Amino acid sequence: MGSRFAVIDVGTNSVKFLIGERGADGEWRTVVDRAEVTRLGEGLDRTGELNEEPIRRTVAAITDMAEEAEHQAVAAVAAVGTAGVRMARNGEALVEAVRERTGIDVQIISGDEEGRLAYVAAAEGLHLENGSVVVFDTGGGSSQFTFGHGGEVEERFSVDVGAVRLTERFGLDGPVPRERLAEALAALALDLERLDGRPPPDLLIGIGGAVTNLAAVEHGLATYDPDVMRGTVLDRGEIDRQIELYRTRTADERREVVGLQPKRAEVILAGACIVRTVLEKLGSESLTVSDRGLRHGLLEERFGRESPR
Repeated sequence: MGSRFAVIDVGTNSVKFLIGERGADGEWRTVVDRAEVTRLGEGLDRTGELNEEPIRRTVAAITDMAEEAEHQAVAAVAAVGTAGVRMARNGEALVEAVRERTGIDVQIISGDEEGRLAYVAAAEGLHLENGSVVVFDTGGGSSQFTFGHGGEVEERFSVDVGAVRLTERFGLDGPVPRERLAEALAALALDLERLDGRPPPDLLIGIGGAVTNLAAVEHGLATYDPDVMRGTVLDRGEIDRQIELYRTRTADERREVVGLQPKRAEVILAGACIVRTVLEKLGSESLTVSDRGLRHGLLEERFGRESPR
């Protein structure tokens, strides 16, 4: 058996957990890959702080993951905190609570670093050749954009646009009139103006919960299957169809949609709007879905390059 390592990615909407086993040939095999929606960023936009209940839910999820890592005999755990923890005045409160409960140190990383690690993962997963590539990762609190050629990163930045924040700002967790949807899309167009005027990339890759859920709904996947997901192409027509599907439904009615994770029902409309705006801004008709993300990049970078000392 190879060495096992675990990665925990603490996001604004969900906590992702990956255990990889490195074989003698240096190749990774996935042992566990799951996400727990804890909505850590709930109310963050309003108060500027992480609230007590979301912190409690998130710490409980991380505690379960730490126990599972121990049960799976992992050699080491790396944990990072992204947008929600980064933006909150009291982000350290979560870091402290996790350290106290589990002994794990959550490192708060920058949006740039988040984008770079996601690009590393996507590039490796899709074996990118030459050509211009944009990888975007839309989360609960922010979206990362990384521009590159083949496997090389040329530019990256993070924008404070995320599905949880947009949902709260425009009340997108239930049925909304067309006018309000138009307002949300107009606000997004302003928030994402850094994307304006760029040439369309040869390949646009989307990662994160919004795109994987949109793809799962397109496939009607009752059970998540990474092999079906990987390389799925989502086009504007399909995204528009799903926006309309969610716009007219309550969160409970959205939960009936096959392929949609029940806990994503509140934020999926906002996520779909962000994806649609990115396509429009970059002049792309479609995007390619990668189910690899920050956690895979972190696993490779922390534990893949050398043997643990």
